[in-house]
Amino acid sequence: MSKESGNASVVYTRHRPAIQRLLITCFVAYTLRTSYTTFRYPARPKQKKDGKERVQIDALFYSRLSRLLKILIPSWNSKEALLLAMHSSFLLLRTVISLYVATLDGRIVSSLVRAQPKQFLLNIAKWMAVAVPATYTNSMLSYVQSKLAIAYRTRLTREVMDLYLGKEGESSQAFYQLANLDDRTSDADQLITLDIQQFSTALAAIYGNTAKPVLDVILYNYQLSRNVGAEGLVLLTVLVQSSAALLRALTPSFGALAAQESQLSGTLRTTHSRILAWAEEIAFLSGETLEKLKLDRAYFSLLTHAAHSLQVRAAHAMLEEGVVKWLWGAVGMCICAIPVFFNLGAGGRGMGERTEGFVTNRRLLLSASDAFGRVLYSYKELSELAGYTARVSQLLDTLHSVRSGHFEKRLSATADTSLFEQRGTVEESDEIEFRDVPIVSPAGEVLVRKLTFHVKPGQHLLIVGPNGCGKSSTFRILGGLWPAYAGLVRKPPPGEFTYIPQRPYLSLGTLRDQVIYPHGKEEMDAKGVTDDDLLSILAHVDLEPIVAREGGWDAARDWSTSLSGGDKQRIAMARLFYHKPKYAILDECTSSVTLEVEKLMFDHVAELGITLLTVSHRPSLWKYHKMILQFDGQGNYIFTELDAEKRLALQEEKQTLEAKLEEVPKMRARLEELKAVARDRVGYNPQQPLELGL
Repeated sequence: MSKESGNASVVYTRHRPAIQRLLITCFVAYTLRTSYTTFRYPARPKQKKDGKERVQIDALFYSRLSRLLKILIPSWNSKEALLLAMHSSFLLLRTVISLYVATLDGRIVSSLVRAQPKQFLLNIAKWMAVAVPATYTNSMLSYVQSKLAIAYRTRLTREVMDLYLGKEGESSQAFYQLANLDDRTSDADQLITLDIQQFSTALAAIYGNTAKPVLDVILYNYQLSRNVGAEGLVLLTVLVQSSAALLRALTPSFGALAAQESQLSGTLRTTHSRILAWAEEIAFLSGETLEKLKLDRAYFSLLTHAAHSLQVRAAHAMLEEGVVKWLWGAVGMCICAIPVFFNLGAGGRGMGERTEGFVTNRRLLLSASDAFGRVLYSYKELSELAGYTARVSQLLDTLHSVRSGHFEKRLSATADTSLFEQRGTVEESDEIEFRDVPIVSPAGEVLVRKLTFHVKPGQHLLIVGPNGCGKSSTFRILGGLWPAYAGLVRKPPPGEFTYIPQRPYLSLGTLRDQVIYPHGKEEMDAKGVTDDDLLSILAHVDLEPIVAREGGWDAARDWSTSLSGGDKQRIAMARLFYHKPKYAILDECTSSVTLEVEKLMFDHVAELGITLLTVSHRPSLWKYHKMILQFDGQGNYIFTELDAEKRLALQEEKQTLEAKLEEVPKMRARLEELKAVARDRVGYNPQQPLELGL
């Protein structure tokens, strides 16, 4: 039996080099397969209990990432592709340097054991020499990775902003539709500013955190197998893979945690921004206590999730370090001791050679263990990247969806869902016409079933009706903010009409910028307009003194808070006179100015030949309009010519009758008092007329 064992040992020793090569080949193939298995997606995406898809590394994640990569790296000769190639070169160079340093480390210790001072100093000199390329490589890796993250963020931000606000030379109202017509994304500012940055940083880091560790595992273990034999490497691989399987099974869904944290951060930011946007109204209504409660709730939700996320990460980090650093380290030390105790391939090596081999092998083993640990850790980073990818992809999907006219809005109980399945026709024309167009709110409430009216140039239209009847909704359809779900809409191109609301928008910039918005100084100069021309425009709104009062045309401040409501409305009318469009939509835009200033402005509108579509309840404006569109608030309307004098006469008669009707209760009360007095008179007959003579 012992003879057979001895023969087997001889046969094994004779064929050991071939067996070693076979084992190493199998190890490389197994490492690549394991790396693929670590990052491949399951066949079916898991579902949450509420029916929503879990954020994880699955087919949907790779599909989303593939689409984003086409945006981030548009071609192989792009800046991003060159940075990626440079990054790969430095990663490979760092691995080569690490292998050399591991061997050099063993030589330094060996020279110490052998007491060879010259050899020791020479090795120290080599150590210092290799520090130059090593330091440069490590610094450049960090630099190139940061540059790559910035390049990714720039490319992706431009793509999103082109969808959000439109490319140069084209208009996009997706920013409005995203906030008002769609419920899928409530924190677009958070997604554009923070989530894109987090996604770009994670994507730039994930390449170095996955490609290099896989390469390191192969190269370090290959070199290690040559030093200690492939048998120990196989044993280590079995242990590592079994413990790695345990770690993967116990790894929580870091992608879902990252996505939820971004969402809660966006909710908190949106709550803060609402306070800034409605600060005056909240202050007047003394609503700070309620708003603080809402902020506390949003922050507490974020805080609770962050605390839970930290606990999960801490527990996983302890388990991971215990396995990767300590368990693998102990087994690795045993494997490094194999050449020392069993003298495999060592022949008659002395103490120095054995020490050098042990230190080198231990350094290689620690590097290989660290690399494999980074492969496992990169799965967690990939999970977080899946969360950021889901958020950014959702933004892109929603932007493309709203740009194509598809909206997902929470509908009211009385919504007519059949209207959302169709679209009307929109044509460009010199005239404005609605033909059988339904006025539908974003929540699906039908305000007017079929609206039909026609306005030609010069036919100023007055629109009246109670609140919520469809006046502003009509303008939103005309401006393209809301879709036309049926019928025909004929309107001029966007550059030929403008909209002036009751609360005008004042941008950041100079006083000049407020009048010429959305033009800049260069566009104003190209148009041939000077500051003196702007001053003459301000004369038509009785606002010339504002230039000297505010410090000149180049004065810059927060105009939305420094100007009164009347000044803002006059600035908006001056903006109308600067642009001189064919049509103007005026929505209660003179409610804060005097009748004298209002007459001055509308007289100048008539001189410029601008056709008006005005929402106002001021009788003083009736004489400036030829047509009237009157809603009754019940889904009905009247479109007819406007006889201002007749309507004013009817208005005066109506006011007179209303005043008399208001006196009726007082007269009835006085009559009852007189009847009570008369009943006290002797001989009073209630059937006879009451005589009040004394």
